[in-house]
Amino acid sequence: MFFNYFKIAWRNLIRNKTFSAINISGLTVGLACSLLILLWVQDERSVDNFHAQGNQLYLVYERQYADNKIYAWYKTPGMLAAEMKRTVPEIAYASNFAWIDDSPDRLTFEGADKIIKFDACYAEVDYFKMMSYPLLKGNPATALSNPGSLCISEKMAKAFFGSADAAIGQSLRYDNRKDLTITGVFKDLPENISARFDCLIDWSTFLTENNWAKDWGNVGPNTLILLRKDADPQLVATKIKHLLAKYDTPTHRTELDIQRFGDSYLHGNFTAGHISGGRIAYVKLFSVVAIFILLIACINFMNLTTARSTKRAKEIGIRKVAGAARPTLLWQFLSEAMLITVLSVSLALILVYALLPLFNQLSGKHIMFPYANIYFWISLLCLTMITGLAAGSYPAILLSSFQPIKILKGSLKSGHNTVRLRKGLVVFQFVLSILFITGTIVVSRQVNYIQQTHLGYDRENLIYVPLEGNLAEKYSVFKQEAMNTPGIQMVSRIGETPTAIGSSTYGVEWDNKVPNTSPMFTQTATGYDFVKTMHLKLVAGRDLSPAFASDSFGYLVNEAALKVIGYQDPIGKSLTVWGKKGTIVGVLKDFHFSSLHHPILPLILRNGETEQYGHILIRTAAGKTQQAVASLEKICKTLNPKFPFTYSFSDDAYHKLYRSEAIVSKLSACFSALAIFISCLGLLGLAMFTAEQRTKEIGIRKVLGAGMLSLFSLLSREVVMLALIAFLIASPVAWWAMNAWLEQFAYRIDMAWWMLLLAVLLIICITMLTISYQSIKAILVNPIKSLKGE
Repeated sequence: MFFNYFKIAWRNLIRNKTFSAINISGLTVGLACSLLILLWVQDERSVDNFHAQGNQLYLVYERQYADNKIYAWYKTPGMLAAEMKRTVPEIAYASNFAWIDDSPDRLTFEGADKIIKFDACYAEVDYFKMMSYPLLKGNPATALSNPGSLCISEKMAKAFFGSADAAIGQSLRYDNRKDLTITGVFKDLPENISARFDCLIDWSTFLTENNWAKDWGNVGPNTLILLRKDADPQLVATKIKHLLAKYDTPTHRTELDIQRFGDSYLHGNFTAGHISGGRIAYVKLFSVVAIFILLIACINFMNLTTARSTKRAKEIGIRKVAGAARPTLLWQFLSEAMLITVLSVSLALILVYALLPLFNQLSGKHIMFPYANIYFWISLLCLTMITGLAAGSYPAILLSSFQPIKILKGSLKSGHNTVRLRKGLVVFQFVLSILFITGTIVVSRQVNYIQQTHLGYDRENLIYVPLEGNLAEKYSVFKQEAMNTPGIQMVSRIGETPTAIGSSTYGVEWDNKVPNTSPMFTQTATGYDFVKTMHLKLVAGRDLSPAFASDSFGYLVNEAALKVIGYQDPIGKSLTVWGKKGTIVGVLKDFHFSSLHHPILPLILRNGETEQYGHILIRTAAGKTQQAVASLEKICKTLNPKFPFTYSFSDDAYHKLYRSEAIVSKLSACFSALAIFISCLGLLGLAMFTAEQRTKEIGIRKVLGAGMLSLFSLLSREVVMLALIAFLIASPVAWWAMNAWLEQFAYRIDMAWWMLLLAVLLIICITMLTISYQSIKAILVNPIKSLKGE
């Protein structure tokens, strides 16, 4: 019996090639989009969620109360892991780690007559006991136990020594300052992790080189803990909440809390000191997009099938007269829907396989086609069943309900409810299309605003060179030689790159400061000529200069910091940072030194001309950047021969801040275009059927003198009205949704009425182009041919 169902379904597909092609094309594109989004969502949800002990693995975050404000971050003191393991019995293992939510340190390693740069992080001895990073060589329990220990990836082992076996016990010198012994080789890390690294250095080495991390008042590294299997996470959170209370001051206090490590990638934002979403918003957004695109494809199938119901009326009437029961007809029509769905799924899989490399390029992922993933195939089977039932259930119920007497008398007509439903489904498609287009317009304009907005400094022709090796000691020589090089206009230095200044402190004092207050300031070290190099604007005072001996303890502040300090005439006034008393020498006009998601914070720039870390800033002349880079490479090779020359552009660093937004912009544009394409396929089918049904009506109107324009208006008026109804429904939804998305940016565009109007105008224009060919074709038919049978 089931074979007969599918045989009849196949015959119907072959007999109605055009409508079958439209249905299969729409479902294929819709399913392909949904599958690509499903793969992306699965990949996002898999990040950091593959660890064998993942349900016991937690990340510690800190909540600080100061100056009537609440701050929260994953940065913690560098000695916290050992203290938590010692004082909380429920914690089996603990490890500080640098860095999870920041970029790893790009270090230079020398060994086996090779000098290569690799990404390095730092961890404690418990790290490999907690994480599922299998060691190919070495003991997980002791690999990071001794000072000077180094665990490297298989890739790094092959790069230096040819194999993991040959690497064990060998030494590598890093940054030309210390020899490390290779005590472990781990398998290359998978793609779905948040903190990527090529090697791990023991924690005692980190503390030796970063004395600030031994101070409980400073934060920076991350802290990971693994709870015992019988431990209650809520109880642990309660126990550690006030663990740092003894370090509180009258002006601020600190609380600790925990979050499951596997959740931190998608839920990494904080509001009022508590977890409040993050990348999970994009996961939910694209999940909804996938459902809506598939709905549009299913609606096409339902509309075309119900619209053509009268074409199959005689078949249904004869079957019922011959004794076919309604359940039999239901199964027949559902089998047709399932056959189309299975064909569409098969084509969609081919399309996904072909488009996956392009999709990876757009999304910045490394998704592989999941041949061996049983959950993917189970999900695909469920998706096929749901799609087939969603697309075929209503047409099956409608077609099987026809009364044979009316059919055979020729008095069967589409009911008002059926027509209303069909129109309602078209309106729903238009609503979704308007939402997609509006979202694409808003997201692309916000991304363009981010990319084009003036940050308060000139990020073009600005190069960063890391201060490493001998460059830190020979910075003054480097600067002198670089300034004498053609194509280089100015040279300075900074502790952190201008787009990632994030070091904060409460340790700022000034005259007449309000007692028992401790506002937070962002701070970093800069060199002489920083203002000139960055092309910053001074509101008052001057740049730090070697011509003034007092500038060794001179400070630059921005307008936001000056508002907090409250000086009316700040130049020359006292300012103390971390106990170092100096004077304010200049006030900078506010400039953006972090993401536009956040407002400009109070900033203090201290003199760091002799610091041993950071980046050199080089301002090149327009059009001479490549020439300048070649000259800089020669200078660096002379002054710093043990280190490969590396550099980056300010523009590239800035665009990395908004990589997620740029990806969302591209993907939303693609999915919007595909959703509209699917909708147009359905409209094309309906236009073909409508033109076919109204051929005689058009012939009569032409005989009575109707012109081409009035006939085209007749055929297209209804679609335009449906689009306008959809506009009224979609407008408030789009306005609310886009404003909610824009609220995550401190600096953003404003929603404008023309964005919604442009969306509906685009829909109407695309719709008219879609149906115009069939409408004009029907209008141009000779009325003699269309009325010949009357």
